Amino acid sequence: MTRSVNPFRYFNSSPEIIRLAVLMYVRFPLSLRNVEDLLFERGIDICHETVRLWWNRFGPMFAADIRRQRVNRMAGFRHWRWHLDEMYVKLNGEMVYLWRAVDHEGEVLESFVTRKRDKFAALTFMKKALKRHGKAEAIVTDGLRSYPAAMRELGNEGRREVGRYLNNRAENSHLPFRRRERAMLRFRQMKSLQKFASVHASIHNHFSQERHLVDRQTFKLRRSAALVEWQSLVA
Repeated sequence: MTRSVNPFRYFNSSPEIIRLAVLMYVRFPLSLRNVEDLLFERGIDICHETVRLWWNRFGPMFAADIRRQRVNRMAGFRHWRWHLDEMYVKLNGEMVYLWRAVDHEGEVLESFVTRKRDKFAALTFMKKALKRHGKAEAIVTDGLRSYPAAMRELGNEGRREVGRYLNNRAENSHLPFRRRERAMLRFRQMKSLQKFASVHASIHNHFSQERHLVDRQTFKLRRSAALVEWQSLVA
């Protein structure tokens, strides 16, 4: 039996510090230098470029573990309702589109960046989401005509639902990413946008406890469990 390779083996800092830096930068609307200052206040002296290196190296790894656990938990769930929506993001003055699939609990399932929002873009996005998460009982979209064209080709147009307020779940899910986008002073490349959107969605899902729906004690238990699970990632 081969021993799994330690992903932190070439780094002088402890895994706990690396996880903390990645968590602070991705989850909260902080700049690289903000994270550097907050860590220094805790007695951890690192450069902001080190934070950049850590999140680029370990952010996708942490997000992949969280996403894998989520997919396994929802594998047998039959009454799955998806909300699909697209939001515009500016890259150096150019408009691109970030497609997002959100489930009935408000968790982001998939993020996909394209330069257009035509049938081909919608079809590619939906194929990617269906391949990873399986079929949905109902799919809520807005009035964009690319959705019915793509769903017609996939053979699931009968599951589509359209309504004035039905897609508020997806619209509200954009807000955390918009706050994060402003803190980062926007993005420069599609590749970096795709990477950060996927990582941010997974980490935000992990710590989203819907505190407005539960009492304080239940929220504290869920938050502690999420933190313990986070600290065990790539242990």
